[in-house]
Amino acid sequence: MKEFILQVINGLQVGSIYALVSLGYTMVYGAAKLINFAHGDIIMIGAYTSLMSIPFFVNSGLPVWLSVIPAIVVCTLIGLLTERVAYRPLRNSPKISNLITAIGVSLLFQNVALMKFGSASRSVPKIFNAPPIEVFGLKLNYTMVITICTTVVLTIVLQLFMKNTKFGKGLIATSQDYDAAKLVGINVDNAIASIFGIGSMLGAVGALFYIAAYPQVNPYIGAMLGIKAFIAAVVGGIGITHGAVVGGFILGIVEAMTKAYISTELADVFVFLILIVVLLVKPAGIFGKNVKEKV
Repeated sequence: MKEFILQVINGLQVGSIYALVSLGYTMVYGAAKLINFAHGDIIMIGAYTSLMSIPFFVNSGLPVWLSVIPAIVVCTLIGLLTERVAYRPLRNSPKISNLITAIGVSLLFQNVALMKFGSASRSVPKIFNAPPIEVFGLKLNYTMVITICTTVVLTIVLQLFMKNTKFGKGLIATSQDYDAAKLVGINVDNAIASIFGIGSMLGAVGALFYIAAYPQVNPYIGAMLGIKAFIAAVVGGIGITHGAVVGGFILGIVEAMTKAYISTELADVFVFLILIVVLLVKPAGIFGKNVKEKV
């Protein structure tokens, strides 16, 4: 029984990383109705930023996890720049144009990373240097606990921010109706840019937890991570913040259970199988609603 509970908690840790990255997908889709497939590569940039800044914090006698601060700054700026340069000019273009742009930006980030760092993986020092935490007789890895708790706290804070602040309500209004938002004085361009920035900021936190769990960085880590985070957003109901988190947790638990009790090689197969089942049974996702478009 203890082994089963540990696997569930391990799944929640992995799912927390998917959830943080998935929030970026779902927020951007909710506001701009486009999928930022370059988001996974922004996470990769955040991981490299943390890795490159770790020596500074070590030499200064500061905790290694503070390397998330420069990662947040860099990822947020890149998210804002990506929206301004790549997506804003094409916002009213056909969806295929946005898709091609997203793929192009993703490849650009990967190739820049390849030229700068090479294709070989780089090892990451231990991020959280703390002893295991014992809960009800279970010894839990500190990284596991802090990852899950931080994800839950950030999700709650994000929900409160969106629902209880004037700026957050403006972001919600923008995601629901551009024209109506403009009529009440909301700057739609700034609102969508802010959503890109917030999503990238959360992605930077996810990048730190990713390299804490899997201490290696290479230019391709954002590819599969981004795909799984996108699946989590679809499973939970893309455009719905709590749906992205629940979807991430579901994927993480299924992946952990598959690796522990079935086969490591089949873990990704089961993840995609969940996507297929959800699309067949409830195409809008667990928390999504089917909306008929008026013509």
